[in-house]
Amino acid sequence: MAGSALASQAGGADSGDDCVDHEFWLQRWREGRIGFHQDAVTPWLREYWPGLGLPAGSQVFVPLAGKSLDLVWLAAQGHHVLGVELSPLAVEQFFAGHALAPQLSESRYGRHYRAGNLELICGDAFGLDDEVLAGCAAVYDRAAMIALPPPLRERYVDGLYACLPSGCRGLLITLEYPQAQKHGPPFSVPEAEVHGRLDRDWQVTALARRDILADQPGFVAEGVTALETVAYRLDRRA
Repeated sequence: MAGSALASQAGGADSGDDCVDHEFWLQRWREGRIGFHQDAVTPWLREYWPGLGLPAGSQVFVPLAGKSLDLVWLAAQGHHVLGVELSPLAVEQFFAGHALAPQLSESRYGRHYRAGNLELICGDAFGLDDEVLAGCAAVYDRAAMIALPPPLRERYVDGLYACLPSGCRGLLITLEYPQAQKHGPPFSVPEAEVHGRLDRDWQVTALARRDILADQPGFVAEGVTALETVAYRLDRRA
């Protein structure tokens, strides 16, 4: 199930807002504590991405990309994939895992790894701007927004999402649960918050909602009483 794969990122999560610190994520990659990584393409990506109707060759932005197999799937659809990831280990493991020898270059955004129509910037997502994102026709957010606590979610949307151009389309996948019952990451991002943060600049359309608590014994063990995953289509207003 799509939700099962999504919520798997809770595995091994630490509590508290120290997760916003760069060292927190770098250490998790060094120690291999990457329960958020999926070993299969996200089912809801396969199901809902074609509905965006993107032309062949469109550039797709993937924030907090990790070494996700979703990147390869998007590239196989004929897209140019532009991801950003903080951890050098994640980026190197991604290309090595697919037997790709990327070309390297440096910019003010970080180190760029390019192989075919795949490009990953090893750097801070919050350091990107409208210049590097100007050509993005779409955004795919499966694990970025839910990785961030509320103060950083505000900065993320007001900064990074605001840099995406008019006409950009996207697929956003979130989790919802009673936040008081569990520390993130992943964090609960309620539908009201999604609309509250995005409605000014984006048309937000809920595509699907699924109860996945029965598939997530880790959440149940922590006392979580409800858990849903939600998929949204996003359309950037002019």
